[in-house]
Amino acid sequence: MTDSAGTPAGPDGPAGDGEPGTRADTRRKRHWLRWTALGCSVILLGAAGTGWWLYRKLDGNITTDTTAEAELRAFEKERPSPSPGALGAQNILMIGSDTRAGSGNKKYGRDKGSERSDTTILLHLAAGRSSATAVSVPRDLMVWIPSCRKPDGTRTRAQWAQFNWAFGFGGTACTIRTLEGLTGIRIDHHMVVDFRGFKKMVDAVDGVEVCLREPVNDPDAHLKLPAGRQTLRGEQALGFVRARKSIGNGSDTERMDRQQQFLGALVNKVQSNGVLLNPTKLYPVLDAATKAITTDPGLDSLRDLYDLARSMRSVPTEKVQFLTVPRRPYTYDPNRDELVQPAANDLFKRLREDRPVVVAPGPEDDGKPDEPGSQSPEPAPTFSGRNAAEGACA
Repeated sequence: MTDSAGTPAGPDGPAGDGEPGTRADTRRKRHWLRWTALGCSVILLGAAGTGWWLYRKLDGNITTDTTAEAELRAFEKERPSPSPGALGAQNILMIGSDTRAGSGNKKYGRDKGSERSDTTILLHLAAGRSSATAVSVPRDLMVWIPSCRKPDGTRTRAQWAQFNWAFGFGGTACTIRTLEGLTGIRIDHHMVVDFRGFKKMVDAVDGVEVCLREPVNDPDAHLKLPAGRQTLRGEQALGFVRARKSIGNGSDTERMDRQQQFLGALVNKVQSNGVLLNPTKLYPVLDAATKAITTDPGLDSLRDLYDLARSMRSVPTEKVQFLTVPRRPYTYDPNRDELVQPAANDLFKRLREDRPVVVAPGPEDDGKPDEPGSQSPEPAPTFSGRNAAEGACA
């Protein structure tokens, strides 16, 4: 049956006026589906755009140290080669700069036009990431510093001096060349963090727990704390790892031990809180970290840093170890340090060859071989240190 226009008609009039199953109903469904698809596309594009914007923002936070890279290339022939037995291992030099330049750093003292390395740690990541060993290098260690390029383009003379002068002479490149000459270990990457960056990274994980046997009042370190267990953030955390005059015996040795305890507690908290697996928690940490560091071109992208962090995720906290290079008071000046041999060279050799390093509380092994009859032909010596699982309240 049709109407006068030839349109098929239903029992109540022309078809297509809204009855289920009619052409008009089909058109409305298609119209709704198109708008739904468009809306989903907008949401997905918006999410992708936001993700891309966040990625570019984090990536742009990182500062690349091209000056050090150029200086190291100029002296490539003098640098140690990677050990054939350490394929897959990485050595990263981490430097805490005492610069007073930049936002938030001037309160820690006058900018004298030259910065030195307040803290220097050699981080060795074993092949397969079965362990991570962080070795503190005393800033007062007497070492041979090569001729280095100064910021103004002139060069220093090679000299016997305390280790942290290298950073003041020629920045990161001079520090790397000095350490490579001392240890024979090839440095693959480096990171430099200033005071402000350190504080922001601690704040990003909501602070780190420490334990104090006695109250602390140190105006020089901007630190005033009660005794007992407490969580340190920002300014307090920086004061805690920098203080020398008011905690313990006031020595740089004890300060390095305290820094190792704090870093161990920081690693433990990051892993136990699932920061690396939680985007909501991870973003503030990445934002703080990328703003805080200056790196070589091999680590100057978010992807590079993420790959590094991901590779370390499987390292058990008890296998994240901290120790200080074996040293003692310098023969000619008790306010300086010198290496203890053969223990120091044995440590350097093990790191070069990616062999196990064992740490435990107490004095390190003297590096001498065991007495005849020992069951192990080459036992691993034990060095004084700790692991991240112990935290800062061990």
